[in-house]
Amino acid sequence: MSRPPTFVPPPGARAYRLRTARGEFAVVDAPVAAGVEPKGTALLLPGFTGSKEDFNPLHGPLAARGYRTVAVDGRGQFESDGPVHDESAYAQQELARDVLAQAEALGTPVHLLGHSLGGQIARAAVLLDHSPFLSLTLMASGPAQISVSQQQRVKLLRDALAVMSMAEVWEAMRTMEPPEETDSGADLDAGLDDRDDLRRRWLGNKPAQLLATGRQLCTEPDRVAELAAVPLPFHVLSGALDDTWPVSILDEMALRLKARRTVIAGAEHSPNCDQPLATARALADFWDSTAPGTRR
Repeated sequence: MSRPPTFVPPPGARAYRLRTARGEFAVVDAPVAAGVEPKGTALLLPGFTGSKEDFNPLHGPLAARGYRTVAVDGRGQFESDGPVHDESAYAQQELARDVLAQAEALGTPVHLLGHSLGGQIARAAVLLDHSPFLSLTLMASGPAQISVSQQQRVKLLRDALAVMSMAEVWEAMRTMEPPEETDSGADLDAGLDDRDDLRRRWLGNKPAQLLATGRQLCTEPDRVAELAAVPLPFHVLSGALDDTWPVSILDEMALRLKARRTVIAGAEHSPNCDQPLATARALADFWDSTAPGTRR
């Protein structure tokens, strides 16, 4: 069972609103650890129903390796604003342009990482313009639509949102579903404090964002060939088990991309929450390998 994210930023990290040409986005920004030589900056995109807090366990270990990490709530996610009912505002190309604006606002080329849905948005951003990015890591994020079982879960959610409020949907999920991992890796049978934070995050999501991105997850085409033509280093990272995209599909995608492939033992769909130290080590090793004068 995946661990819930911690909603308290790690020591030294700062939560604020990043101003961009496309509006403000809530971020957690963790600087390089004191006394460590800076190596670069990474922009981290969360998954469906997730948030910037899903990356809190990674900030400290990556700061110790010399990387500033900036985790962001996308448009309409948790603490970033967005339209409540206008699904067109959450078209994939719009979300991809948001990522390009976020990278521009950070003022330096960045390593881009997307978890699950965030990986597909990251891919779309790179296909629009790869120049702001030093590398792309797809974490538990596959080549096309999600598995049939997960499509069924998304359809249930979309049907519920058509007739119920966000608060009513939350209560229905608590009552009707057994404890399982969400896309963010949060265990819905967590402690009371965690549960309150998870409920607050759920209520912060805009319904139109969930409807639009849920549809994207169920209909996303395979764009691996397009991505493979982009001159960036790629990394495909996942847990040893994944019911959203089977690990064998992620293995094949990595081959098609000529990407570094990392499988995190003891992790499932959210290795950032399940095994953060091993995940951070794999990320930093990959980013180190992309530095000038090193081999990918």
